[in-house]
Amino acid sequence: MDAGLNFSAILPSLPYIFAGVLVTLKFTLISISCGLPLGVLLAILKVGTIRPLRIFANAYTSVFRGTPLLVQLMLIYTAVPHLTQYRITAFEAGIITFSLNSAAYASEVIRGGIQSIDIGQWEAGHALGLSRFQTFYHIIMPLAVRNILPNLVNEFINLLKESALVSIIGEADLLFRAKAVAAEKFMYFEPFIIAASIYYVMVLIISCFGKRLEKSLSYA
Repeated sequence: MDAGLNFSAILPSLPYIFAGVLVTLKFTLISISCGLPLGVLLAILKVGTIRPLRIFANAYTSVFRGTPLLVQLMLIYTAVPHLTQYRITAFEAGIITFSLNSAAYASEVIRGGIQSIDIGQWEAGHALGLSRFQTFYHIIMPLAVRNILPNLVNEFINLLKESALVSIIGEADLLFRAKAVAAEKFMYFEPFIIAASIYYVMVLIISCFGKRLEKSLSYA
């Protein structure tokens, strides 16, 4: 401990810090589960032929990509109770914000994947007697998924890291607990380096899983 570090003093607090991992993962998994289907819908609207819906989808994406996530979180957490008289919890505010935000980014990834498919695939589906929806579902989307999978994994990783913002509104996630331990023990480097290490390990696991999934799809 030449640098004056004392990780042994943090050991009794490790279970408390690690409990925040479950909160972080819950936020991330629920948000991506809600945001991804919405992102698919927005992407379909963007490449569709109904102009008002296309304008809406593009405007939605522009707003959520053009404003800071923290501002969106604070707006939902503070504005919803003011406008609706409903006392939204930090967990609910986080889920809503991250879901809406991730949908905007995912929609652009998915749109790009759909538009990257050669028009000949649409013509092949038509030649087989498939409807436009059947062609999209059975031919276009499977091909698009292979192209966009790396970017979707990156979006999942970004969402995992950005979930740390919920600590600002009082949700006891990984970062919140690390800050609590730091304040209690007046030791700031050790708790935060532990939290950073946990985030890093989770990102590595997701990256490895994404690469294996990408490889399996490439052989499908």
